[in-house]
Amino acid sequence: MENTKIDVQHEKIAKKGARIMIAAPQSGSGKTLITCALLQALKEKNYYLESFKCGPDYIDPMFHKTVLGISSRNLDPFFTEDSITRMLLAKGQDSRDLAVIEGVMGLYDGLGGIREEASSYALAKATNTPIILTVNARGMGRSLLALLSGFLQYDTAHLIKGVILNQTPSSFASVLSKEIEETFHIPVVASFPVRDDVRIESRHLGLVMPYELEDIQSRLKIASQVLCENANIEQILEIAKSAPKLEYDVKRDIKQKLTEKTIRIGVARDEAFCFYYEDNLDLLKSLGAKLIFFSPLHDDTLPKDLDGILFGGGYPELYLKELEENESMRNSVKSAIENKMPSLAECGGFMYLHDTIFDSEKKPYKMAGVIHACCMKKERLVRFGYLTLNSKTDSFCKKEKRYAVMSFIIMTARIMVNVRLQKSLLEQEVGSVFMQEVITGGALRICHIIQIQSLPKNLQRRAVAIKQIR
Repeated sequence: MENTKIDVQHEKIAKKGARIMIAAPQSGSGKTLITCALLQALKEKNYYLESFKCGPDYIDPMFHKTVLGISSRNLDPFFTEDSITRMLLAKGQDSRDLAVIEGVMGLYDGLGGIREEASSYALAKATNTPIILTVNARGMGRSLLALLSGFLQYDTAHLIKGVILNQTPSSFASVLSKEIEETFHIPVVASFPVRDDVRIESRHLGLVMPYELEDIQSRLKIASQVLCENANIEQILEIAKSAPKLEYDVKRDIKQKLTEKTIRIGVARDEAFCFYYEDNLDLLKSLGAKLIFFSPLHDDTLPKDLDGILFGGGYPELYLKELEENESMRNSVKSAIENKMPSLAECGGFMYLHDTIFDSEKKPYKMAGVIHACCMKKERLVRFGYLTLNSKTDSFCKKEKRYAVMSFIIMTARIMVNVRLQKSLLEQEVGSVFMQEVITGGALRICHIIQIQSLPKNLQRRAVAIKQIR
């Protein structure tokens, strides 16, 4: 095996690309439905689009993909410095007409719910993206002006350029629009009435999956029609076109492959395991990996001649009977990992590696049996959010043939823990760790690398995430 030294050149780039963010005062305001309706409407007008989601979210991008037929991507200012975030946003804009970014939670809701960092607004500021604020105005009248006044006062960068009134009859929306425009001098670009026939249901970790809704395409087309009837699409496009150039410094890798050998990584991907960030998969491919997708639900065994396995998150608890019945796959996974095949597992994939998962009725189902413990759902979400760890030593990853593995075990319900390391730990980027482990035969388990991108020159490690259940 021959690792290549990576030479880096810095280049400053400026690109102009139309873009908008669909944000809201709070979760449940209808961001995903409005975003998908707008994407559908613009697609039908033959615009070439790309969509993005702010922060660590897998499900909303799947709805974007349902509309566009291409993968939606994540932008997370917690993990990437501003210049890199702008680079990720600009990456495909030479071949698109417009980028639509869906915000997360409330516009200003960042770390701990009280800081701006990692919020939708932080992303909009980092990328100079105009914001269209989607407000669920159901049951509101003039009080809506007070709400908007507060949001506009917080908007120190003056990025809020328009308003969408959701859950508002068109007759009353016209009255509210006049008040809003005369008071704040920003346009109400659309309204959306109460429509139960296009509503998207939710469960404990967010929206249901798109493929669980048999009529999802029909719902989104109806939503698009309703939006077009009550929106000024041209005004929305003008707001998007007003976005300034994206400027960023980029480090161009002259040599990216870590080995001349083609590394074959099996990636579990089906109805039960479908939570992946496209940029992570792209990076593995750029480092020389060939991704071999397989299904723990439908395939009998792992693909042949793998050098490593990646188990993403998902909802295995919805397919426990099918996963248990596929005994040959469970045995194949267990045998491979016990024979030291490098593996990364997160969230639902991590659950699958346990002996047992209990369903909501406390009935146990056998899983792969790699980790001798069981998983069960608790009554409520125990912890959800970012976590920062400060390393006192360089023991997390060492420049050896095998890297130390950080085992971060959570004895609670399913949670998501994103870990940002504050200290320089490794000469090469964290994003290369899994590839290096595959190549050197090390075994990485119980940890998942997320948002693996080029990092700041000072080698701060902002690209590690650990998602675990036990």
